[in-house]
Amino acid sequence: MTGFLPDLTEHRLLAIVRGPDREAALNTVLTLAEEGVRLTEVSLVTAGALEVIRAARAALGPGAHLGAGTVVTADDARRAADAGASFLVTPAVSEAVETGAALGLPVLAGALTPTEVVAACAAGAAAIKLFPASLGGVRHLRALRDPFPDIPFVPVGGVGPAEAADYLAAGAVAVGVGSPLVGDAAAGGDLEALKARVRGFRELL
Repeated sequence: MTGFLPDLTEHRLLAIVRGPDREAALNTVLTLAEEGVRLTEVSLVTAGALEVIRAARAALGPGAHLGAGTVVTADDARRAADAGASFLVTPAVSEAVETGAALGLPVLAGALTPTEVVAACAAGAAAIKLFPASLGGVRHLRALRDPFPDIPFVPVGGVGPAEAADYLAAGAVAVGVGSPLVGDAAAGGDLEALKARVRGFRELL
């Protein structure tokens, strides 16, 4: 495994798994890995999220980029680290950013405004999750990159295949994709359909 940021920049796709079925969520994570997705986060709103992370870590080994998402509090960050998360994703600038950084984990911190971007970086964020990206779209990303040209941005929220290509062309280092990629797989849906969607996304990247 190389570092989180180099792999994020190289592979350009962060898969986001969230769902109501623990076993289905685990199968989704493993299927994504089988299809070559190098970075996956399991949202803490997923049923049994920490157990999913533990089981996926045991199956994928210590080198996999397996993260926890929707990390809001310092306790969330510590529990995710204990479960085997190798990076954290937050929806906002919260205490979880500083705690994750102190634990030595890369943090993809949620931010939307210039003020939030500065605060996230000051708290130790490794990259910025532009969220919700759909609110301002590609124009908003371009506007933020003018004052922050060296900060890695990862748009998340409303990113489908067409939007993914546009964000990457506008300078995003990667995109974070949930339901347009995962579909209903984490609720027990068709894993073969998931594989087909993965292949479609990877062709864009």
